[in-house]
Amino acid sequence: MAGQQQAAVETDQSAQIVEILGEIADRSRKLIEDFVARQGDLENLGNGHTPLGGTFMEMLSRVMSQPHELVQAQFGLWQDYMRLWQSTAQRMLGAESEPVIVPDRGDRRFKDAAWHDNALFDFIKQSYLLSSKYFLQVASQKDGLNDKTQQKLEFYTRQFVEMMAPSNFVATNPEVLRLTIESRGENLLRGLKNMLEDLERGKGRLAIKMTDLEAFEIGRNIATSQGKVVFQTDLMQLIQYSPSTPEAHRRPLMIVPPWINKFYILDLQPKNSFIKFCVDQGFTTFVLSWVNPDEKLSHMSFEDYMLQGPLAALDAIQQATGEKEITAIGYCLGGTLLASTLSWMKQKRDNRIKSATFFTTLVDFSDPGELGVFIDEEQLAAIERSMAKRGYLDGAEMATTFNMLRANDLIWSFVINNYLMGKDPFPFDLLYWNSDSTRMPAAMHSFYLRRCYHENALVQPGAVRLNGVDIDLRRIELPVYWVSTREDHIAPWKSTYAATQLYRGPRRFVLAGSGHIAGVVNPPASGKYGYWTNDELAADPEAWLAGAVHHEGSWWHDWASWNAAHAGEMVPARQPGEGKLTVLEDAPGSYVRTRAA
Repeated sequence: MAGQQQAAVETDQSAQIVEILGEIADRSRKLIEDFVARQGDLENLGNGHTPLGGTFMEMLSRVMSQPHELVQAQFGLWQDYMRLWQSTAQRMLGAESEPVIVPDRGDRRFKDAAWHDNALFDFIKQSYLLSSKYFLQVASQKDGLNDKTQQKLEFYTRQFVEMMAPSNFVATNPEVLRLTIESRGENLLRGLKNMLEDLERGKGRLAIKMTDLEAFEIGRNIATSQGKVVFQTDLMQLIQYSPSTPEAHRRPLMIVPPWINKFYILDLQPKNSFIKFCVDQGFTTFVLSWVNPDEKLSHMSFEDYMLQGPLAALDAIQQATGEKEITAIGYCLGGTLLASTLSWMKQKRDNRIKSATFFTTLVDFSDPGELGVFIDEEQLAAIERSMAKRGYLDGAEMATTFNMLRANDLIWSFVINNYLMGKDPFPFDLLYWNSDSTRMPAAMHSFYLRRCYHENALVQPGAVRLNGVDIDLRRIELPVYWVSTREDHIAPWKSTYAATQLYRGPRRFVLAGSGHIAGVVNPPASGKYGYWTNDELAADPEAWLAGAVHHEGSWWHDWASWNAAHAGEMVPARQPGEGKLTVLEDAPGSYVRTRAA
């Protein structure tokens, strides 16, 4: 009887596998048919020239001219491997042995116990780490290469090293291998199904799903702070948030987020919403919600973003509240725009902005970090050709660039979870936002990449002209507060610190823990990361850090106290729509709901 039941279970499992395979075959056929139908749009795929080949040819030429360095590195690798073989042999014979190399403390790829407990997988792990160390060491030799080429070489070598990690393959990942045996391969079938769904969603491009995309809905359980859209231009909607206190500071707060991503990174959920925090602190809060542009807005320039963004918002805020003076925040690219606007306003003798805060903002792009890998004349020309065809840069391309900066966390961990383990990703508000990419208008993005990143023109007095005014950041004179983050891969903190030597007026620089997003979206209740302060703004950022004081927890209350000192006395709180502007729609508005794909 038991045998018959077991046979029935196995028959049922076989039928399920056949059903899954049939579904996969059908999806594959449809995918291939769709791919073939789109060949006209993909005729140039793979024909573009990549600068990577030239980079590695330069490295090869350097190595061949200095063979002793290569021999020395190879000899070091050989010695390490001999020690590894000896250590592994000792473990096989039952003796204790110390590892030759161990993963970095924060490396989560090797957290499964088998990577240490099983001698074979321990050998695979250490072998990979030794080889990685060797490749990265060879790539880091600086003799004979210019800084730009050296940076590319190190970046792409690291990408290759991370791609080849044994954790990324079924046969060399003990956790995946164990699950494959236990489930008789069902995890791989589910993984293939997940991959096909990602390919379908990406229309032939692998759009790795990082979170449950059905778990969140803008305005329902994400971006839920109460408010109204009270004004809009072709480029942005202005949201005024409803007060939560009977009184508010006289001067409203205007937040200028980046348009590379959507504004609701600052309003994910009530527990981690910086916007809600601002409202609760008694600031009448306005936020610019940028449009997700299509080809009809391809002509929109950086100058247009200034005119239809913060400058238009200033006029609208005055109509909504009756207040001419405000305080302002700019985040990332929004901060770059705010700094440009402040310089423009200074020369127009417009002093409506009484204090400015910059979150992880670059204005001096002389050292943009690893993003500089993607910026040179050859790559810019290729990007501009692509944008000229469509009128914009596709949001997925921008997202891929940012994900590559943290490939282990934002690419390979999901490859393992979704495709090898066959699991669905967990619901996570931040990763939902990260997947909600935006497009970039061709004219604006070309200016931003060329004039800011490639030429570093913004920091050069008079090199950039916006709406008839030569921009000179040195003329900015008002109280300024900076928040940069110590592990920022997008806006390196030492590069953002350069602005402290440009502006005049009272200045406070705060260095938060963590990275570009988590270091900013760090509510006090989380108790995470901490931050550093130092009132002496030395020219050298390392000297500033050496003398800085560390504080536990979030910097939010530190900033709130600072901003309150510049926001004026308390007045009765103002409701959206009670001024001269009529309500257009409920927050978070319609612009933010438009998806890039």
